[in-house]
Amino acid sequence: MEQPLFLTLFLLFSIGIQFVSSHQESGNWHCETDEESRISAEFMPGVVTLDGHADDWDNIEGFEFSLLPALDPDHDHEYKGGKMTVKALHDGKDVYFLLKVDGEYVYKKGNDKNCPSVALMFQVGESATYHSMGGCKQSPDACNKKTCRGHEVDIMHFSIGNAIPGRLYGGNPVDNRDGNGGDRFGHLVDLYAWSPHCMNLDGVSSTGNDTSAQNDWRGAWWHSSFSTHSGYSEEDSPYSTKGQKGTFYFEFSRALRTMDRLQQDVQFTIGQPSKFSAAFWYPEDGNPWHGSGHYTIGCDWVPLDVPPGSSAGIKVVSRSSWDAANGFAFLLSVVSFGVSFFVAYWVHKKNAISFQPIDL
Repeated sequence: MEQPLFLTLFLLFSIGIQFVSSHQESGNWHCETDEESRISAEFMPGVVTLDGHADDWDNIEGFEFSLLPALDPDHDHEYKGGKMTVKALHDGKDVYFLLKVDGEYVYKKGNDKNCPSVALMFQVGESATYHSMGGCKQSPDACNKKTCRGHEVDIMHFSIGNAIPGRLYGGNPVDNRDGNGGDRFGHLVDLYAWSPHCMNLDGVSSTGNDTSAQNDWRGAWWHSSFSTHSGYSEEDSPYSTKGQKGTFYFEFSRALRTMDRLQQDVQFTIGQPSKFSAAFWYPEDGNPWHGSGHYTIGCDWVPLDVPPGSSAGIKVVSRSSWDAANGFAFLLSVVSFGVSFFVAYWVHKKNAISFQPIDL
């Protein structure tokens, strides 16, 4: 295994500890779901550019969520910086997400836990629960694709400590060549899990790696306090002044369907709902984020609709095209009949023999 994969797995392990610690409840789990929470990824091709900027999302509806601690989803302890707005759309090929979170600017290059971080989680297996990240009851040394079958969840996690604002991260030829869901450049990784104790990069498992896997996600981040919009490089870090009030933007995309054959990726189907959630980490009061800093948009799955394009628009276009074709055909037939009549008349007149009386 190459060194970059070791580093990626080390970072994954440290993040996994945060997931685990944030799911160790001290009492009975209690959840009050918001029945109105629902996201619709409307069919809107050619509308957004994946660059971390949110201007092109202004006319797209989203849903505003309170960010509640994953350990105890109590509104009395919600994230004080503001709400998380989630927006989504699709273009028939890819699905796009925008996560918008208010927060004072903080960034420390090379230290993920001193920077904001986000994650998306999707139900894959039919028995996978939101609570306990899939809900498989097996111990860490016993969980595998057989003992935890049906409890799979798909996770995208983006830690921005090494990610330049506005630049794309996630799936890339170097890491995908190794056949796993890692990202050695910006740590936008593609994961799967059966529980907080059993989480791996796509293609990686305790029983052996499968090199057919890859990172299918792409993403970028931004903050509203940035004064430069033409692009940053690593030398510009920390990109803004610490403590500036503003909004963090995290933008992601992925193909609706992937080539996954390991039951590690969610597969989106147009016209059918999926289930998802979103999480947010923030280094509050200058302290690195940890388990209690793990906030989520609710305590259960949130429905995600992927509706088809407007059938009404298709009918209008089709009917309009049919009417135009019929009209043109009718006009052409009338002109053709007129020309034919004129030609016949002209030929008849030209060849007609005039009557000449003969004197006997």
